[in-house]
Amino acid sequence: MTSPKPDAHLRSSWIARASILLFLGFTALLIWASNAYFTQQFSQATRTDAEAQMTLYSGRLVSELQRSSVVPLLLSRDTTLISALNSNDFVGTSQRLISYKEEIGAKSIVLLDNAGRIVAASDRRELGTVLRNTPYYIEALRSADTVFTTSGVNEGPLGFFYSRKLQSQKETVGVILIEVDLEQLFDRWSNRDSIISVTNSQGIIILSTERQFRQQTIEDALANQPALSPVERAWRATGEWNQTITDANFQGQPLFRLDQKIPFQGWQLSYLASFENVRTRVNAVLALELMGIAILTALGFYVLSRRAIRRAFLFQAESRELRALNERLQNEIAERERVEKDLEVAEQSLAQSSKLAALGEMSAAVSHELNQPLAAMRTYLAGAKLLLQRRRPAEAMSSFQRIDDLIERMGSITKQLKSYARKGGDDLIDVDMRDAVSASLSMMAPQLSQMKVEIQTTLPPDPVLVLADKVRVEQVIVNLLRNALDATKMQEDRRIDIILVGGDMVKLAVRDNGPGIENLDDLFEPFYTTKKPGDGVGLGLAISSGIAKDLGGRLIARNASTTGAVFELWLPERDKSQNNMQTQAAE
Repeated sequence: MTSPKPDAHLRSSWIARASILLFLGFTALLIWASNAYFTQQFSQATRTDAEAQMTLYSGRLVSELQRSSVVPLLLSRDTTLISALNSNDFVGTSQRLISYKEEIGAKSIVLLDNAGRIVAASDRRELGTVLRNTPYYIEALRSADTVFTTSGVNEGPLGFFYSRKLQSQKETVGVILIEVDLEQLFDRWSNRDSIISVTNSQGIIILSTERQFRQQTIEDALANQPALSPVERAWRATGEWNQTITDANFQGQPLFRLDQKIPFQGWQLSYLASFENVRTRVNAVLALELMGIAILTALGFYVLSRRAIRRAFLFQAESRELRALNERLQNEIAERERVEKDLEVAEQSLAQSSKLAALGEMSAAVSHELNQPLAAMRTYLAGAKLLLQRRRPAEAMSSFQRIDDLIERMGSITKQLKSYARKGGDDLIDVDMRDAVSASLSMMAPQLSQMKVEIQTTLPPDPVLVLADKVRVEQVIVNLLRNALDATKMQEDRRIDIILVGGDMVKLAVRDNGPGIENLDDLFEPFYTTKKPGDGVGLGLAISSGIAKDLGGRLIARNASTTGAVFELWLPERDKSQNNMQTQAAE
């Protein structure tokens, strides 16, 4: 039997290498052509969709302006307002404007007399303000029709106003002023993956989903972006794979721009949309192509491989090992489920113990507060005894009154501790979250004063009611405050922000300026803690999360954009909670 010639082996080797090179070249050409073709197709489709969206936005804006332009004409013929201006009797006029404001959805409505003074307003704090030198008042007096003006284009807050004068027997008696709330439209549009801006006839942005763009031109707004780091610039350079279809960049994202004239005051609507979806769709197509090429390559190697049988035996051995490993894994899962059940029982029994442990920590600080009144009481008693000996009872009664005040103060401190220590009941009542925040701050006052923490609270003026157990809600707030205190221990300037926002879901946010949270995934797991041994057992947040779920809400945590951590307690508003309970009872 003769062996193959060396030239034949060499020729086969070169043929194999040439085939591989041709295959690689074909693959590269296919990827390049597919990228160019699908990028063009998807970009055109994205622009078409963006043009349709821009037409809808433009129509919605014009519709809002036209709807608001009719209001001054109707109110200028309101006999009640004209009679009030003639008689200078404005009792109930502001309430009437408030009802009009709620019906038409305007931002504000004010009524001015001939002197330009606000005599009635939907916001009573504006009463008495003189606006005789404002453009919307002067132009309304000069015109027989409704006048539209814009304020604050160059500086100050922006405002959009319709104004019209009121006449009685062909004599001007006042001016009605309507402020149009266009901000609400752009607040709703800001959630979309695009930037929508409106420029006036001078090219200045007066409305935008990006608030930092306002009072600039679009070119200046895009140019005045924060400087990118070298890593970000390199990432942008590699990511912008097709500069021919991008018109601008914002925060490292490629954008294209569409402009459309608005038939109102020379305004123009500019629409900056992202090409991220184009990139995603093109990458998906390329991934499918690469997957197909990979499958073909695998099939080719499988056909050419002569070691398939040997590998099959190896696979069988590995399968036996995997089955044995699977059996061990099932045993471990069963053991873990048993341990988790035991852990759940232990967690329930330790819930109240954790609360009492927290109470013990607070008691050490409260004892300092109690020592001060006790020392003062001892001084007042000695003084009262001396005054009685000198037959000065009136002055002694003053000392006794001060002692009574100190006793009342000590009683309030112990009452707060007792309220925190007792276990919450099952009956749910209407709880004003503002009162719960105040009670929790009062309960934590000794610790707050010791650590010298700046507390900034933002509470709404009206009650924010939830259907809950007051003690358990306060327990959650105290836990969040204690965690915030622990997080700010190493900070020089300690700060805690408490923000309460009403709505269908009431949100209470507690933010600190600490170092933030490294592991957000395991934060609410029982016995997980970042504190040193002896400082905590890791049950506070787990218990608080369970309380929030029992009340129909949730407790979430995140790191702030600058520094520190933010904990948000979400609870359903009172009416929504009652509806949910009624629905569950019916089911």
